[in-house]
Amino acid sequence: MLFDLDGVLVDSLDVWYSALNETLGKFGKGRVGKGEYVKKYWGFSLSRNFERLGLGREAVEYCLSRYEHHLDEIGTFPEAEEVLGELRRRGFRLALVTNTPSRLVQRLLARLGLGDFFDAILTGDDVRRAKPHPEAVRKACRRLGVHPSQALLVGDTRSDVLAGRGAGVRVVGRGVEGDLRIEKLGELLLLLRRSGEEVPLP
Repeated sequence: MLFDLDGVLVDSLDVWYSALNETLGKFGKGRVGKGEYVKKYWGFSLSRNFERLGLGREAVEYCLSRYEHHLDEIGTFPEAEEVLGELRRRGFRLALVTNTPSRLVQRLLARLGLGDFFDAILTGDDVRRAKPHPEAVRKACRRLGVHPSQALLVGDTRSDVLAGRGAGVRVVGRGVEGDLRIEKLGELLLLLRRSGEEVPLP
């Protein structure tokens, strides 16, 4: 079972949104509305996003610094630890697949106590091409020792869906259309129980 981080396990949308707009202000660009941000930028790499906004690496680094400044404001979604713990008890091997840089992921996981749940962690620093490219998903499957057809990716954006499908992994969309769909993370366990034939439990 593969998990995206932001928007799936941790509630970081507002922090990323604020960091982006702080950066746009710093570099003399107009603010982006929240609806536009979610539709056009959420789930994609900062490099891609700032390229679309006419900015480069300096803006990426500044945005990361603003995100890091507000890191302590990010918490887990309800049921995140329960779901991860239950999956581990059932024998699932778990991987984290995120575009966020490693230093921020490690700090966040350590503060929230989530790091020990994962057998593999793939960050934006571990790949040449971020999601929606399937590179990170493929690497996660290799590290877990499973064929993509044996894995599920839980994500909340079109970027996750494209990455999963490009790698040959079925996608559970949290609030988005995937091969399967949930609205809250806690529904994942119920989904697996109901889909025993389609999604075999270990």
